[in-house]
Amino acid sequence: MDAVRRYFPELSAIQHKMLDELAHLYTNWNSKINVISRKDMEYFRERHVLHSLAIFKIIQFPEGSTILDIGTGGGFPGIPLAIANPTCSFVLLDSIGKKLKVIEGVSKSLGLSNVKTIHKRVEQHHGTYNYLISRAVTNLPNFMSLIQHLSGKQNKDFSSLYYLKGGDFDEELNRIKLSHEIFELKKIFEEDFFETKKVIKLSR
Repeated sequence: MDAVRRYFPELSAIQHKMLDELAHLYTNWNSKINVISRKDMEYFRERHVLHSLAIFKIIQFPEGSTILDIGTGGGFPGIPLAIANPTCSFVLLDSIGKKLKVIEGVSKSLGLSNVKTIHKRVEQHHGTYNYLISRAVTNLPNFMSLIQHLSGKQNKDFSSLYYLKGGDFDEELNRIKLSHEIFELKKIFEEDFFETKKVIKLSR
């Protein structure tokens, strides 16, 4: 059985079909606008779809939640999570416009109505969100300084940030004053790729 189906039996047949279609859609778009390396495309399901859905293993966002994906690149983790959480609204933000064109094309092909894109740097974007998500944009102290206006007390609706990151980052966490929880993905997924991968939950 395919790994995504094995780990996520709770998703519907329609959701799995949409996740299946991602590989073809990104292969097609990648030939026009390079958003994923050739090597990573060989392991697309594992390194992009499954890795993104790790957050879904930790939290299934409440209905009606608004989620901002910061530095989304080609749409990860935002696109797979939008498929898995159809009752939530996802805003995928990136400073590189051509990457957002790919996301818009993929979303249109899938009929994903809960995804919108914003072409800005995060420090220039102001909005109110329940959750923030991101995949290793920069080191954590720098990242937290960039999103202070979105995660600080002025954003009364903010609940938590889920950050996908690999390696050892104890020193980075020691420099951050928010409470945090670490989820080791090797305890969720058996594939070697996830051996050093983690999700960090940061809350006020």
